[in-house]
Amino acid sequence: MANKDDRSNNAERIEKIIQNTEENMKEAENYLNSFEGELSSDERKKLNEKKQQREESLNVLREELKDEQSFQADQHE
Repeated sequence: MANKDDRSNNAERIEKIIQNTEENMKEAENYLNSFEGELSSDERKKLNEKKQQREESLNVLREELKDEQSFQADQHE
């Protein structure tokens, strides 16, 4: 028999992932600013690509968070 889908902590889990991703972005931005003159163009390109990927991930995660919060609100009605 399949287990019931437990979504009770999904919103909290997604919020934590968003916070961690935002912190990683800030650290990468600080690193880029601090060592910009010492980084090769390839390293800068990779860091900027990673930043873009993180921004895209954040957009998806924020939508997932809205969905989860809506789901949880519906469950409490």
